[in-house]
Amino acid sequence: MTKTKKAADLDKPVVPPSEADFKGQQLDLFRSFLCNSEDERARLSNTFDLWDSVPRYAVSRQQMDKIRKAKGFLDLQQVEFQYRGTTLKTIIQAARVLDEKTGMSKDYYPSATEELIEDALRKIAADQQNAFFDRPNFRSGVVFTLYMLREELKKRGHTRSYQEIILSLQILARSTIEIRTTDGKGGEAFAVSSYFSGLSAVTKGRLAEDPHAKWIVQFHPLVTQEIDALTYRQFNYAQMMSHRTQLARWLHKQLSLKFTFASLITPFEMRYRTVRRDSALLDSYGRERKAIEALDAALDELVTARVLGKFEKKSLLGLRGKVEDVVYTLFASSEFSHDMKAANKRKQIAEERQTETGKLSTAPKNR
Repeated sequence: MTKTKKAADLDKPVVPPSEADFKGQQLDLFRSFLCNSEDERARLSNTFDLWDSVPRYAVSRQQMDKIRKAKGFLDLQQVEFQYRGTTLKTIIQAARVLDEKTGMSKDYYPSATEELIEDALRKIAADQQNAFFDRPNFRSGVVFTLYMLREELKKRGHTRSYQEIILSLQILARSTIEIRTTDGKGGEAFAVSSYFSGLSAVTKGRLAEDPHAKWIVQFHPLVTQEIDALTYRQFNYAQMMSHRTQLARWLHKQLSLKFTFASLITPFEMRYRTVRRDSALLDSYGRERKAIEALDAALDELVTARVLGKFEKKSLLGLRGKVEDVVYTLFASSEFSHDMKAANKRKQIAEERQTETGKLSTAPKNR
């Protein structure tokens, strides 16, 4: 009697990538880091310019419980933010996941755990020969096992059970995110996709009991686009994952993308209102003072971790002494300044290689 294989309970199984999809210049550039040792390389990963600027993990599990209690379900989540001067809007539809033990379904927004899962998978994609890039079908992703993913999370101080990891993968595959833009003249554009545009797994037994079963994740189309266009930067992933709060991790990524001129004498200005709008991580605070205290604490984390050397703050007061905004002046640590210089050089080298390849492919062939 033969055993039948059971596939993950997912709507759109991923077409397995071909052998050629695991090779090529775009992947070579994605996996090439500028560093001095293997130990240093093990700490690095990539952060994406647009995709990591989209506030998409802002609702905690505790907040979800309150919403479910009040409404009975999770409604569409809408967040407006700015990306390099352009106003964008996200509309997030929660995933509905079936609990096979109870037979009941439950809605989930992607939250902090799902963000950690995505970051860990991107590290696996950059660190090992498991990433694929399929230009003809314009898709990218990673092949992995639950054991690999769990070990990566454990190494970074975020241990999760296999059941928790599978739930998070299902949430990421079933939550949809729409990103809208308006140009202020009546024009509008939008794109809709799941956080993971594909997820598949196959095993001879139960997936939760087979940590070595092969899984395939297909990343969001924006990730594929940014891998193709080289709009990503290397950053200290290990340090980012070590931060205690989600807001500190968000700030670290944003500084890695925007504080590219970091030096000991050149500061970076950031405002409370900007962080609140673009992260959406402070919206749960009922009182402004508590939200500002949370931002202060996250910046203190970055000082302790030697991302920042120090920061200064100045409150902008309105009528009756009410705090309207807070201006933060951030000073990079020597370590972060070094990281930014390496990231700048790595990006320059990648762009030069891409340009040179383009010239070679369009050059006339001698007869």
